[in-house]
Amino acid sequence: MKINKLRILFLSFVLLVSCTLVSFVYKPNDNAADNRALIEKIFQSVDNVKTLRYSLQCNERIHGRMQHTESRVKLQTSPRKLYLYIKGIEVLWLQGTNNGEALVNPSSFPYINLNLDPYGGLMRKDQHHTIHEMGFHYLADILRDGMKKAGDKLDKYFKVLGEEVYDGRPCYKLSIAYPDFGWAPYTVKSGENLITIARRLRISEYMVLENNPKISNYNDVKEGQVIQVPNAYAKLTLLLIDKEYLLPINNKVFDDKGVFETYEYHNLLVNPVIAPEEFSKTYKEYHF
Repeated sequence: MKINKLRILFLSFVLLVSCTLVSFVYKPNDNAADNRALIEKIFQSVDNVKTLRYSLQCNERIHGRMQHTESRVKLQTSPRKLYLYIKGIEVLWLQGTNNGEALVNPSSFPYINLNLDPYGGLMRKDQHHTIHEMGFHYLADILRDGMKKAGDKLDKYFKVLGEEVYDGRPCYKLSIAYPDFGWAPYTVKSGENLITIARRLRISEYMVLENNPKISNYNDVKEGQVIQVPNAYAKLTLLLIDKEYLLPINNKVFDDKGVFETYEYHNLLVNPVIAPEEFSKTYKEYHF
């Protein structure tokens, strides 16, 4: 009897562990509740990110043509610290220091370190985003806004299309479609610029700038001015969600003109230990 009881206890334990493991495995289908569960898991994973290391390949439509860049990134989320290497240029930004400006080694003329506003013209030139949108939190905010707009019609806009292997890593393929994507007039309020408008509406400020040819830069608007803004961030967004990290490691964004931007993450490490000195201009591998 003791042996049988032990077997029963052992089998019960195995069954409990198996059920526990299964509960964390997402099986994509057309069920809205299951799709919502996956998206909520993505939000949880983003919220749990403390540090990141990755290489990023960007393709952004600039003046009607796709522009390709590659960078290496180290990121700490709180307090926010960022080191970026792109085309020989080094960028270091630390929350609460340097009057909010980024330390930049241009690796070219004038051959001195520069302190630049991340929202200024030099750092924003031919860029869809600022360094403050690097990482996954900005995208998560856009997804949350999309879910809020979708309401009880989540399955109409958010669909898991199956699975795909990207860069050797198994992923879920998530589609966010907004077939009613379009443009509407917006009246600029007191104190607003394209960036504050875009953050409040959860849209791309570069897309707004691109589609309002009379506006020369992100601050070139005034109270009462009527501009055209999109009613969503994108017409279609395709995300590959890493099955281990539950983070979007390949993002493709389409507007009414076609491909607007793509971001491909490689060599991603989530919550690695990053020594404090790696967010210092005196770190041995940097050239500030």
